[in-house]
Amino acid sequence: MKLTTKGRYAVMAMADLALFSKEKPVSLNEISLRQNISLPYLEQLFVQLKNKKLVKGLRGSTGGYLLEKPSNEINISNIIDAVNEEVKTLNCKKDSKRGCNNKSSKCIAHNLWDKLDNHINNFFISIKLSDLVEKKLD
Repeated sequence: MKLTTKGRYAVMAMADLALFSKEKPVSLNEISLRQNISLPYLEQLFVQLKNKKLVKGLRGSTGGYLLEKPSNEINISNIIDAVNEEVKTLNCKKDSKRGCNNKSSKCIAHNLWDKLDNHINNFFISIKLSDLVEKKLD
């Protein structure tokens, strides 16, 4: 399975935002310090999150970011998709006629990895941002 830092950092930043933006907008600098994610990297992620309408930015001296909708309406899959990340367990494209090893047939374990891929993605769909923040995953 491959989930890069982009997906992991986006989830961490969104969880931080959900936790700390209840009373006021949160600056990326605050998230950067709390989560130990570089500010330029966060800026790139938040452009993508904003484009997918998961966050909204407020300008000014008291500005920062807020969630666009309640945390119980945002699932982890929404966040991962927003930053163009995908959880991938297969070497091939699911719908491709070419196989996992660039041959004409799928590898012997193809169906195993395909089922794992579906399981992981369904798991991320089932988990809400609020579940993560409220520590309901224990």
